Amino acid sequence: MSRESTAREQLLSRLGQHLAFIYGEAGIPEGVGPLAERLAAIMCVDPRGPAPTPFRNLWDASDIALISYGDTIREPGVKPLQTLHRFLGDFCSDAVNNVHILPFFPYSSDDGFAVINYVSVNEALGDWQDIRRIADDYRLMADLVINHCSSRSLWFENFKSDRDPGRDYFVTASPEDDLSQVVRPRTSPLLRETETVSGTRHAWCTFSHDQVDLDFRNPAVLEEFVRIIRHYLDNGVRVLRLDAVAFLWKKEGTSCLNLEETHELVRLLRTLIDHSGTDTVIITETNIPNRENLAYFGNANEAHWIYNFSLPPLLVNTLITGDCTYLKQWMTTMPPARDGTAYFNFIASHDGIGLRPVEGLLSDQEVDDLINTLLSFGGRVSWRRVEGGRNRAYEVNIALFDALQGTTAGPDRWAMERFLCAHAIMLALEGVPAFYIHSLLATGNDQERVEHTGNNRAINRHQWDYEEIRGLLSDQTSRHHQAFNRITALTRIRRQQPAFHPNATQFTLHLGRQLFGFWRQSVDRRQGIFCVYNISDQPQTLPPSDLNLTDSDRWIDLIGGTQVRAGGEPIELAPYQALWLSNRH
Repeated sequence: MSRESTAREQLLSRLGQHLAFIYGEAGIPEGVGPLAERLAAIMCVDPRGPAPTPFRNLWDASDIALISYGDTIREPGVKPLQTLHRFLGDFCSDAVNNVHILPFFPYSSDDGFAVINYVSVNEALGDWQDIRRIADDYRLMADLVINHCSSRSLWFENFKSDRDPGRDYFVTASPEDDLSQVVRPRTSPLLRETETVSGTRHAWCTFSHDQVDLDFRNPAVLEEFVRIIRHYLDNGVRVLRLDAVAFLWKKEGTSCLNLEETHELVRLLRTLIDHSGTDTVIITETNIPNRENLAYFGNANEAHWIYNFSLPPLLVNTLITGDCTYLKQWMTTMPPARDGTAYFNFIASHDGIGLRPVEGLLSDQEVDDLINTLLSFGGRVSWRRVEGGRNRAYEVNIALFDALQGTTAGPDRWAMERFLCAHAIMLALEGVPAFYIHSLLATGNDQERVEHTGNNRAINRHQWDYEEIRGLLSDQTSRHHQAFNRITALTRIRRQQPAFHPNATQFTLHLGRQLFGFWRQSVDRRQGIFCVYNISDQPQTLPPSDLNLTDSDRWIDLIGGTQVRAGGEPIELAPYQALWLSNRH
């Protein structure tokens, strides 16, 4: 038997093991073998097996991502995807090399996350050619909205009409079933009463009644999504974001969250992706408590990247209170990502500042204090239903610049420095950093858009006119210019430092409550960087002896250019000042 044949047999065997775990032998009428063959054929797998690409060649210190809707920046008479590409080229080409375009498909609600057609581009945004042009210049991340689709999709119309494809693509349940343990991020009723040609049925809707949950207990649904993945890869997508994947598998009498079948489905997709002939990264979007979130690394065989969901609320809380105790405690418990995996760090997103990821990290009183502070800064609260029919805060919806403004009356004298300090922390942490475009632009709360849409999340989904934002970025007196230029200056520094590789060593420093710090060391151990931040509105003093600097090295702050000597004078840090002290420059 040839090496190629052996590799193919091994791959099919591995796929068969995944499928047998998920469905059992009885769950696939024709058996696991034929289904494994079809999935491999759909994905056009390389029969020689995955290329041995070391993790360090898939990402490095230069990897920085930008997150944006396809129409965040608009100009008259131009397709928004073309305008986004122009903006990236004009302003961001030396700052980021990964771009996450939030769902760009035809949709019916939730700003794209109720997908009508998975293989088309929303005509209001552009077309696949526009997507491929962006993918030619940047590593492109796209959403695989895998848990649910729109109630206006062809699949759901066919479900109601008892036609293929779709008649058996959706999860249904009875109002009499015991669904009391089901965990959800919303307050709407779980089941949607739906009239079909077969009578009244109740469709499962984890998020909204326009977002109907797909039934992966039917292997045909899995086949559909493997075809969709192949289509995305063929159009230049190289980071596949599995949206809301934690809710994927449904089983009565359980929480229907993070079930073993869900993890095995991610492992199956990872196997197919690894053999797809592309250097594609899987990232799981799981806005859940920290320990559960970490589980999506698996044994380095599930997600390549996971969102660091605890970072945004902990960092915002740190900078609001001027106390890094909880952020530091969390950092000391976070395991280093294994080879082939990395954290995806962000501090703002198109949604809100999630509160579930700090369950067990902040007390209920501290969470309430954080919520009340952010409400006083113009934020809104989105809720979820918990056991017993009570509502509990799920996230705070607020623009990051306003979340860090400092006073209820508006930005205080330290607002910009506080805002920049947050980004300087994120940029230096272990992992791949990502900027939500409205943070990069220092966009504030869009209360008018909230009132117009009735959606709290719209507060941080402002749409800019291209000429307007270009003018503001050119105006040296505007906060948008100041934030954008100072943040992108930090990105240019970061991208040159081997010690900022996403998998470089990281140790947390213990410098008190007002100085937050950690140490990074490059894989080759030639560069070390002490990252220290004054997270308070008062000056702080740092004796070099606290960092144990070596006398033989010449230490320079990469941000400010100041030279520091071991045993030299104490370092004075102004409020919210960041220090990147390196022995190699």
